[in-house]
Amino acid sequence: MNIPTNLKYTRDHEWVQVEGEVATAGITDYAQSQLGDIVFVDVPSAGETLLQGEVFGAIEAVKTVADAFMPLSGEVIEVNGALESEPQLVNQDPYGKGWLIRIKVTHPEELAKLLDAGAYEALI
Repeated sequence: MNIPTNLKYTRDHEWVQVEGEVATAGITDYAQSQLGDIVFVDVPSAGETLLQGEVFGAIEAVKTVADAFMPLSGEVIEVNGALESEPQLVNQDPYGKGWLIRIKVTHPEELAKLLDAGAYEALI
């Protein structure tokens, strides 16, 4: 299982990478492997402001639909438009081309609540 050490993780299997006040988020390699072949990704429009832990979208696989949860509070400033026509990018490259949203972080102190790679590996 691929668990990059430069990312932070939620107990709900999202990852986040923070650069300044902007965070990029997606679902983990473990999450995409458990879902199976992803056929549709529904994420909010840019401009929505959500709190840490709130549902920000849904990921539909052949057999199931899973909610995606905000790893950090903030405003969604960008969504990965490539996923509209290529949702399988989440399966193929969950930490790269398969990212879901970019967030302008409003509460950076919430990072302390997230897991590092070792703690996430222990969780799964």
